[in-house]
Formats: sequence, structure tokens, C-alpha cells
Amino acid sequence: MSATPPPKAGPVADPAADAGTDAATGTPADDRTEDRTEDALTDDGPPADSWTDDDDWTDETLALLRTLRTPHRRNRAKAVGFAVYCTVLILIIWGGVPSLGLFLQASMGADYTGHGDDLLAAMPAGITAIGLVTFLLLVRDGLWRGPVVPPRAATDWLLIHPVRPRPVLRPWFWLSCAVAAFPGLVAAVGGMVALGLTVRTGLPAALGWCLLGGLGVPLLATCAALVVERSDRAARWVRRLTPYLTLLIIALAAQSALAVTGHPVRWLELVEMWSGPWGWAAIAALAPTPAAVAGGWVAAALLLVSTGAALVLADRAAATVPLARLRERARTAAGVLAALRTVELRSARLAVNSASGGARQRRIRLPAPRRPWLVVPWRDTLALLRSPARLGRATVLTVPALLCAVLAHGATGGLSWLATAVALTFGYLAVAQFLEPARIETDDVRRASWSPYPFASLMLRHAIVPTLAGVLLGLACAGALLAAGTGPAAWLAPAAAPALVAAGLVNACRGVLRKDLLFSPTQGTGGGPGPLLFAVWYAAGPAVGVAALTPMFSSALRGGAPAQVGKAFLMAVVAAVLLLRWARARAAKMSRVRPGESTS
Repeated sequence: MSATPPPKAGPVADPAADAGTDAATGTPADDRTEDRTEDALTDDGPPADSWTDDDDWTDETLALLRTLRTPHRRNRAKAVGFAVYCTVLILIIWGGVPSLGLFLQASMGADYTGHGDDLLAAMPAGITAIGLVTFLLLVRDGLWRGPVVPPRAATDWLLIHPVRPRPVLRPWFWLSCAVAAFPGLVAAVGGMVALGLTVRTGLPAALGWCLLGGLGVPLLATCAALVVERSDRAARWVRRLTPYLTLLIIALAAQSALAVTGHPVRWLELVEMWSGPWGWAAIAALAPTPAAVAGGWVAAALLLVSTGAALVLADRAAATVPLARLRERARTAAGVLAALRTVELRSARLAVNSASGGARQRRIRLPAPRRPWLVVPWRDTLALLRSPARLGRATVLTVPALLCAVLAHGATGGLSWLATAVALTFGYLAVAQFLEPARIETDDVRRASWSPYPFASLMLRHAIVPTLAGVLLGLACAGALLAAGTGPAAWLAPAAAPALVAAGLVNACRGVLRKDLLFSPTQGTGGGPGPLLFAVWYAAGPAVGVAALTPMFSSALRGGAPAQVGKAFLMAVVAAVLLLRWARARAAKMSRVRPGESTS
């Protein structure tokens, strides 16, 4: 029996066989064919109401494609199976075996219940925060990609033919659900282990209750992401509420930390846990423990019913996403995937921001400067004010930096060094938000042709506004710490800003991506040290800056004496000067290289 259907309204052919596709991204190999196709069709293809039941080729087309793609499906199944095998192996080695060892030690008399009270105190606000993070990440994903993202071949070729979209789009929605539910499953197993060791909860009961939130929350968030993908109004609300949700998540994390230290707010925790699915998961996780909240079965029923209803509605709505939007999402996803495969992280981030509307700017004007040397700071200030999201992200990133610094203040030895390094890393990520004008200049050195300064001098001038903004942000942190009675060590926050800005400027001037470090025939089949060398080159600026500041800053945070703070301040000044000289040298090297060439 032949797999090819008898001709009805015209021939059916495989897109990969007609024009050829790129194996890495799934994009058509012949861009001219794609251009002709898009010119010949409207955004949504031929009108669906012009097709009759006799024109329906869905079953025949899908059967033919299954036959033509059998070798490809086999290879893809092997690749997916290998990836699943590696993932499970890593989870067993790094999670299952240590957990089994802890349970064996507990059976032989080891007592881990001393941490049980802290865990139970942290769970209400902590699990609510994790649930909100899950919702925020998945609905933000719906702004540029979405749970229904078929490959470009399906959107550009298959869906413009007389086929029903439902059989084509539904599998991609359920694939997104499975991908979102897998981390929830892992988190539920981790919660079972934690409750079993610290609270001595029965493992089946702990796993069952944790699974309610671990699976329900990501599945509900995936359904919400589908709403965002289909509705422009929902997308606008997500963009508008993202800053407030981020602040709320940080407040919940701080509340969880305060609860661990013995300052819980019970009525507020109850309000948060009953506020939505993100809180119902916390009620369910607490149900088998001594800290159970009244109404655990109600929360479980709400989770089950809402998740089931949302999945049924989303399954029906998955086929109603407009074809033009599917095309746009498929192109964006393919571009981001290609950028990630070549470690073009900035290109991937810019593509996501452009597709999700994250690059919107406000219309703000500043008086033009009267002196020429103020032109670069004026432009950088204007760019920063027109992108308030960068100010918000910088402020948000300073919160974990402060928390880690407080942890380093009360720790000793290696833990203090580690906490200080993490605090400086978050500080670098905060001030790096102010360096976008410098990064735009270094994306293509020809953009700096407007400047009368040499390129290296221009890069140093781009450090003025980020340094001032970082110092002001550090002074605000210092004021908060001094109000809490921290002492002279609070002044380390503004002292670190110039060195961290200089480290960011070094990274901005790294030039063309050194892919030769990743892929080299001399590395052999084992890969060699290429990826490590690439990582060192890619993050050279912040790595050197954080490593240089960590010893002195850790000592100053632990001791708090004015002499130690002064030494740390001096070290920060020296590091800033050396890093700025390094950035200047890198920028001068970039100006001598043609666009597209390597600076190595």
C-alpha cells in the first residue's frame, strides 16, 4: 500500500525535499524561495473559509510526512533518549546517591531534625516565591516564544495548505507542558527528601503532596503563557506587571529569610498562601508536616481542578494561535537557538528583548550640554533614563548582593570568601546594566564614527555615568546598612562600584567572539581545554575584578575595623585603575581591526 495519497487538489511534497533545510535551525536553505513564498501569500495564508471538506488534506499530509521523516525521527529519538539518559544519570549521581546516603545515615542514628523548624518556617513564603517565579518565567516566555512553537517548516509551508491546525499544533503545546513539568517533578522529589530527613514525614505522603504543587504550578503557568501568546492585551499586562512581581518575589524571599531567623508574620503568610496557585502549592507541601495549615485538602482540590480545567481549555485554544504570530515566534526561536549554539549570548538576549517588547524606550529629553566633553555623559544619561528597566534590574540585583554581604559579615573562613565573591558578582551584574551604551558602540566600531575622540578614549568616557550611578546605588545601600548598625564596612558598597564598572568595560571591549577557542581540530575527540579557555576569555573582566577584590573585602566584612575597610578601599582603587587600562588597551586593539575580524 503506497504512502502517497491520490491527487485531489494538488501535489503534496515535503518542504525539506523541495528547498532543503538547515539542520541546525530548521530554516529554509534558499532564502529566495522563502521570499517568493511570503510575497505570494498574506500573513495568514489563504482564507480558511475558501476551503471545503473535499480540500482537507490533513490525514494524508501527516501520514506522508511521517513516512518521509522516519529516518529523521529515529535520529531525533536517539538524540532525545541520550539527553534524557544523561539528565537522569546526573540526577542520580548528584541527587539520588547522596540522598540515599543521608537516609542510610539517618537509619543508623544520624539526626537531621535540627533543621526541620527552619525548613518549616521558610516554606510558606519561600514556596510562594518559587511559584511566582515559575509563573513569571513562563508567561515572560510567552511574550516571545510561547508554549505553541512549531518549527519554521510547519509554519511557513505546512499550515498554509488546507490542513487542520489542531493536529499540527497540539503536540507542541503538550511538549511544552512536559518540559515545564519536569523541573517541578525534580523539585517535588527534592522536597520529599528534605521533609523525610528533617521533619521525618512519610516519603509517600510527602511526595504526593509535593507533586500537587510541583506539577500543578508549572502546568498552570504554561496555560497562562498560551493566553499571553494569543492575546496582545494579556502580553501588555505581563510587561506592565513584571517589575511589580519581581519586587514582590524579592519581598517574599526576604520574608522567608526573616521567618528562618525567628520573625515570622503568620497572618501575612496565610494571605499569601491563599492568594493563588503559587500559594496553594505551599499549603499542599505543608499538609503532611506538623506545620500544616487548615484547609490543605481544599488547596489540593483547587490545584487539581484548576489545573485540569486550564489544560482542557488550553488544549482547545492551542489551535487558535494566528499563523502570522506562529511564523514570527518560530523565526525568533530559531534565531535565539542559533545564537545560543554559537555562544552569542548578547545576540540571543537582544532577539528576545526585541520580540517580547523589552526594548521599549521612554520619550525623555535633557538640555543639550554646553561643553563638548559632556556630550558622551549626556548621551549615556539620556539612554539610561529612557530605559528605566535597567535601573530597576540594577536595583533588584543589589538585594542579593547585600544579603550575601551580610552573610559574609557573620561567616568565617572559606564560607566568608564564597559569600563575598557571590556578593561582588551580583554587584557586577547590577552595575553592568548601566554599560549598555558602551556595549552598543563595541557591537560595531563603525557606530563610533560620530565621536571626535579615539575609540579607546571614547570607551573610557562611557564609564563615567555607570560609575556615578553605581556609586549612588552603593551609597543608598550603605545608608540602609548604617541604619541597621553595620558599621564602617557599609562603605564597601560604593567603594566597589568603580572597579566593577571597569570590569564590565573590559568585557564590553572583548571584541569578536573567539570561536576558535571552542572549536579547534587540535583539541581532539575529548574536546580539550577549549571550553574552559573560552569561558576564561568570555568573562575575563568580572573574573579578574571579583578575584582581586574578594580577599580584602572578605577581611573587611568580617573584621569591620576602619583600617581593614581602608585597605579594601585602596585595593578597589588600584583594581579600577588597572582594569580601566586593560579596557583601554582592548578598545585600542578593536579600533585597529576591521569589522568581522578577530582581535586575537
